[in-house]
This record gives sequence, C-alpha cells and structure tokens, in this order.
Amino acid sequence: MFGKKVSEGDVLRALRQVVDPDLHQDIVSLGFIKNLKIEDSVVSFDINLTTPACPVKERMREEARRAVAQLEGVREVRVNLTAEVRPHAALDRSALASVRNIVAIGSGKGGVGKSTVAVNLAAALRMSGARIGLLDADIYGPAIPLMLGHRQQVEIRENRILPAEHHGLRFISMGLFVPGDKPLIWRGPMAHKALQQCLFDVEWGELDYLLVDLPPGTGDVHLTLAQSVPVTGAVIVSTPQDVGLVISMKTLRMFQQTNIPILGIIENMSYYICSHCGAREEIFGHGGARHASEALGVPFLGEIPIDTRIRRQADTGVPIVLADPSSPAATAYREIAERLAAQISIVNYRIAPLRIEEVSM
Repeated sequence: MFGKKVSEGDVLRALRQVVDPDLHQDIVSLGFIKNLKIEDSVVSFDINLTTPACPVKERMREEARRAVAQLEGVREVRVNLTAEVRPHAALDRSALASVRNIVAIGSGKGGVGKSTVAVNLAAALRMSGARIGLLDADIYGPAIPLMLGHRQQVEIRENRILPAEHHGLRFISMGLFVPGDKPLIWRGPMAHKALQQCLFDVEWGELDYLLVDLPPGTGDVHLTLAQSVPVTGAVIVSTPQDVGLVISMKTLRMFQQTNIPILGIIENMSYYICSHCGAREEIFGHGGARHASEALGVPFLGEIPIDTRIRRQADTGVPIVLADPSSPAATAYREIAERLAAQISIVNYRIAPLRIEEVSM
C-alpha cells in the first residue's frame, strides 16, 4: 500500500482543495503551509493562520488531514495549527511599531454596555492566544480599571508609560491617572492630547490587537483617533430597539466618513432567559442590529444576552469569559471575538493580499 513515495508536489496539490472560507483562496496560495516534511510515509506540516482566534481552524485542519490522507503512499498525516496575525498595511510602523492592528469599539449612545463588550472581547481574544491591549479612550467616564479589577496608578519609566496588566491584558485608562471619583473637566484639546499620549507614549510591547473603547457618540476623541493612526476597523455596539440603532448609525456613518472600515455590528442586551423558568423575553426587542447590518451591507458579529452574571462579574473585576467560560454569555462573546478576528483578517487581505509563496510543483 505504501510502495509509492509521495512527493511535496503531491501533498501541495492535495492541499489546494482546502479553501479559507473568509479569504476565499486555497491555503497553499495563501502561503499558510509551513514546515512541510515527508518521512517514512508520514506527512507533517503547519497551517499558519492569520489569527489564533480563527473560527474555522479545526475544520481546516480536518479538511487538510483528509485531503492528504487520501494520497497513495501516505501512512499518517500530522497537522499542526499555528497563527501569525498580519499587521494592518497602512499602520505607521514608526509610531506604533509593535502594534499590528488597532480596532475601535464605539456606540451611538451611553448605556448600551459598550465597555463591558470591549473588556470581554479583549479577554476572549486573549484566551485564543492573541496578544491584546485595551485602551480606555472614554476620557470623562473611564470604566475599564473597575471591570478588570485593577485600580493602581501606572508606572512611568524613562518618560514611557508602562501599561497596567491584569488577566493577561495590557491596558491604559484615565482612571489609572486620576484615582477615585475626581472629575475631569477638560476641553477638547486636552482630551485630544490625552488620547495621543495613551497611544504613542505607552510601552505597549508586541500586540496583535489594540482595542480602543471609545466614548459614546461622535466627538473629539473619535476624530483624534481617526486622524492620529490608521485604524484597521471599527465595531458598533447597539441595543436592539430603534432609538439605539438610529443613534448608533450616526457613529457608523462617522467611521465611514473618516475611511475606517466597519468590521461589524454587535447587538448587546439582545434577549433575556429567565433563570427560574427558562422563558425567553426580548425586553428591548430583538434582531434590530442584524436587520441594520443587512440593510447597510456590513457584517453582523452576533448577539449577547442580558445576563446578571455579566454585570456581577464586571463589578468584581473578572470578565465573564474568564469567570464563567461555559455560560451562554461567555460562549456568545467567544464566538463574536472569532468573527471579529476573521473580519480583521479580511480587511487586511483586501488592503494588501498575503504574499503567495512560490511552490515548485
């Protein structure tokens, strides 16, 4: 059965049957295949994905294994999954040389749970193996330190700000500079300067994704971010009801007018499951964000239920994806994080297609 010796060309031709469903090209043309080896009829190789949070990685692994296992002369197939997040092509490498992608998270109005979403998405991406930073750009109402259970002031070393780190996340917030309930009474130029310092004067280290939790609405901070750095894309967080969606669409239009791609819309507080009887109630309506995304032609990233545990864990400083990873809410956050990572890969591929490795067939 194993009399024929399989070649690298045979293996690569077989692997061309496996197509990345997001980038719509085969994994050989995309340059995903690394470290291909054939020894004693055992074929081993890496599939180097564009994100560790790839939502279809196990499917691609199995498709690749089956495609190669069908070749004559193959006794065993060993597939190893790796990941290398591609940097946004337009990112100014001199300003933020260690950050590969900057993702803005915005909402049209306050009270939609945007910061809670940002924290849990950051934690979910970190759980996948990605290197994550979180910038709390809500200058006047910073909440991230409370949600991550870290309230110590930051350290400054050699004129560089060292980000706080908790739960594996590096983060910066004005709440770390101005402790307690002291208000910030700043005009626009001061907020502009504060955001720039949080971007450029922080020793972020190597990051795959820097998530920026923006203030509600469309103001100075949003424009400062758009004008200061090339943002990979933006996420809109909304509740299902019409008033929330109408206001959120203003934020979406602002991102579009500043040439920031829309990575998707998230419907937060989408529904409620009674903990006693299991009945589902759609307190704020349901499906509005999905319908809006379809009408606007932008991705719908998913729905997050109302769950008292989300609020409780935010108050105690442990995101629910870490505190209760098997809960429906945590599952929803992880699935949304995977779809978000996939959308980032798509945006980067459209801007600068991945380098196709020349393969001798």
